[in-house]
Formats: sequence, C-alpha cells, structure tokens
Amino acid sequence: MRIAAGDWQLDLAPHHGGMIRALTRRGRPVLRPMPEGSIEPFESACFPLAPYVNRIAHGRFEWRGASHHLPPNHDGQDHPLHGTAWLGEWRIESHDASGVTQVHHHEAGPGWDWPFTLRQRLQLSSEGLEARLELHNTGDCAMPAGLGFHPWFYRPPVEAIAFDAAHVWLADAQLLPTHPAPAGALGDWGRGACLERPDLIDHCYAGWNGALRLSCHDGDLLLEGDGTPFLHLFLPPGQDFFCAEPQSTLPNAVNIAPPAPLEAGAKAIVTMRIRNA
Repeated sequence: MRIAAGDWQLDLAPHHGGMIRALTRRGRPVLRPMPEGSIEPFESACFPLAPYVNRIAHGRFEWRGASHHLPPNHDGQDHPLHGTAWLGEWRIESHDASGVTQVHHHEAGPGWDWPFTLRQRLQLSSEGLEARLELHNTGDCAMPAGLGFHPWFYRPPVEAIAFDAAHVWLADAQLLPTHPAPAGALGDWGRGACLERPDLIDHCYAGWNGALRLSCHDGDLLLEGDGTPFLHLFLPPGQDFFCAEPQSTLPNAVNIAPPAPLEAGAKAIVTMRIRNA
C-alpha cells in the first residue's frame, strides 16, 4: 500500500505488524527501505512498540501484587522484546489519499496478560509524516503500558544528529538499563555529533525534550515526539541505518520505574513526526 503528499511517499505493510516498508522524500530514502517481499520486522523501515517498549528482563515482573512471566517472542532474543503489536496481525480501519488508520486487537494470553486494542494513524502532508498510536485497555483491570515507535533511519545522508536530554541510562551486557549517567556520557548530542564511531550505542535517554535534528546533506529533518519523554538511540557501527525511538517509558520499566497504570477502559496516546526542519 502506498500513500503520498508533496515530496513525501510512504509504503506500508498494512496487515503485518503495523510496519512501514519505506518513507522517502523527493524520491530518496528517509527511513531504511525494507527488502522486497520481506515481512521480518527487523528488516522494516519502522514498526510500533506496544504494550511495552524494548526489553523486559527475563519476561518477569510484579504488577499490583501478582507475578507475571512473558516468554521470549523472537528468535535470538533472551528477553521478550518490543511488545506484541509488531508481531501481530492488523487490519485497515480507514484510509484516504494521504493517510491510513490501522487497528490491532490483542486478547489476554501468554504474550501479554491484558487485552487491548491498538490504533495507528499514519498521515502524510507536504511537511512529512505524523504517526499516532492509541492504546485502549479493553480489559476489566489496570495494566502497565508503554508505547513508542521504532524507526530505522537511512544513515548515508545524515551528517550529524542533535538532541537534548536530562540523562542517559547505562546498560549491562544484556542491554538492560542499570543506572543513569550524565546525558553527555556517550556523546555530546546536545551540540550535535556525527554518527561515525567504533562502539555500539544501544541506550535510552531520559528527560528527552521531544525533538531531534538530523543534519542531512539533502536538507535537514526533525524527529519529534509527544508523550515520549524517552528516546532510545541504537547506533550500530558500520551499518547503513540507525534508530532513534521515541518512547513513553524506559526499557524494562516494569522492573525499574513502573509506568502509571492504564485503567480499564482508558487510553494512552503517543505521536511521532518525521518532517522537514
């Protein structure tokens, strides 16, 4: 499925994981394009994160006096990762020339012990993409909830990125957060820093102000988030992509800083924009 507006074009995998297959501006990739025929989320251009983000340590946590255990949900992963929606089936609820609304329903089960409905609205304009997630707790009791997006930016045009945050969470060998450190501990992102570095960054920044600037040789871009005070930065050496993921919670939040309960019948909303600077 393809939608377009102005210089922007969006290709979707409308029934698989809420995935974006490609996002281009003036015919050039903004997000890493997905290989033709693939439905593997780790090869996608972007997918939604819900009802939790990143990892939950060994899938174990306590919530309101009860123990919960989630199994690993993807090959090669020791911990359940990124929620359930990225691996689930979706349907198109509505669409028009410049936007689409998709919906995913989850019944309580081994992957997540609470039922929910997730809607994703993807809207293009002449300025870029706006993506909105709405998580509705359809059960009869409160649940923890984390939301976010996992865009894979195409790296070659990007000369530097800049953003402000309060601090960065350092991580252990299993990429689980351990303790906060000054925001500049891994790079001076506030002043703007290039992406060429020898070491892996796979860390979450807390107190993000909701804006990241991408300095690009074909015109700067902005990544913006609403309801997303955390930014997870994944910068693997030697690859043609990097990830900057707006999120509502910290990875493994249920074991570190549990999110506010999403009460029965309540909704949580986050928004991401990728647009011209």
